[in-house]
Amino acid sequence: MLLMLLVLCTLTGQAVVQPTSALVGSWSGKLNAGLVSLRLVLHIEQADGYVVVTLDSPDQGANGLGAYKEYLSDDSIAVRWDLLKASYHARLIDGKLDGKFSQNGFSLPLVLSKGVPEVKRPQEPKPPFPYQTEEVTFRNERDSATLAGTLTWPVDYRADNKRKPTVVLLVSGSGQQNRDEELMGHKPFLLIADYLARQGIATLRYDDRATAASVGGDMKNATTADFMRDAAAGLDFLRSKKAFGKVGILGHSEGGAIAFMLGAQRKTDFIVSLAGPGVKLDTLLAAQSNRMLALMGQLPIMTVDKYRQQTAVQQNPYLQWLIDYDPSADIRRTRCPVFALNGDRDCQVISSQNLPAIRQLLRKSKRNLIKEYPGLNHLFQHCTTGLLTEYSQIEETLAPEMLADITQWILLLK
Repeated sequence: MLLMLLVLCTLTGQAVVQPTSALVGSWSGKLNAGLVSLRLVLHIEQADGYVVVTLDSPDQGANGLGAYKEYLSDDSIAVRWDLLKASYHARLIDGKLDGKFSQNGFSLPLVLSKGVPEVKRPQEPKPPFPYQTEEVTFRNERDSATLAGTLTWPVDYRADNKRKPTVVLLVSGSGQQNRDEELMGHKPFLLIADYLARQGIATLRYDDRATAASVGGDMKNATTADFMRDAAAGLDFLRSKKAFGKVGILGHSEGGAIAFMLGAQRKTDFIVSLAGPGVKLDTLLAAQSNRMLALMGQLPIMTVDKYRQQTAVQQNPYLQWLIDYDPSADIRRTRCPVFALNGDRDCQVISSQNLPAIRQLLRKSKRNLIKEYPGLNHLFQHCTTGLLTEYSQIEETLAPEMLADITQWILLLK
């Protein structure tokens, strides 16, 4: 399918082309393919007598895709991306690069203008902050992983206070992400940490293993079970400080699965599951594929068997473990309070499939809360379609009502 390979490839290599200066700079525009519109940014940068050409696809979280030069002059460019099976040919006309983007036999017009559009993130917290933060590390000894993170203390926190604050460990979704869970230009965990601190709740957010300041830990064969041990080490670290009352966990997507895994082991005092799974992952992922296909105007033809066959071909230990994982046993064994929430326009973890399953599996308790939010996507943004390509285009990072509900629920725990 046109465009989808940009999501799947993470090529970061750089190729060099012949020296020139007329086209040096960044060029941006939109690639319109029916129901899907993608922003693309072409970087032409000069260094040491050569020009390096790379491509960003902000709406798909892909940056620095290295290009190979076919032709370059003062008014024309032709580059290709072999792993993407894509190319771009354009001429400079009236100050714009006017050309065609081709991939897998499809060609679409793509006009790029000089410059990069400003990315607006009005909710992103800016210093000075009215609370203290502390840079910390903790260790997962079994996997030889040292995790680096930021411990955010509540506003007006004092070590000699008799009442110890509640603390929440933030666990990101799938993929290697930094402590802010930074993706598509958004920093949701930074926003959550800031919001909770202003309401009297501490947080610890950390870089995923082998990401940013975190070091060690096998990534080649790592599965969700390995990442769970990283999170468990974070909970142990927080309890070892003896500075907190309740120690809970907030997990997003795959992080929600990890939260229930730790809940089943009685390692957390409460769970906030943001779009966490409630059904077996092969079933979830097949439904995800069908929802995306339908939103893109195509027939939803994915079955569980077909998805498993496609995954088997990839021989990826992470994906193989994931599709075999069924969270029902962990959810059923969880005894701590749970707030499970999701948006009804989430096309990655379908709320109508997963929230009822979580509700049915959890032990009945007045302290549990299951809530579906109208109009929110997988990142808990107000959206139009819920497609991944919207994530970076939406200025909002997190829906305010979701932040308020999480805070109120945590504060009411006794």
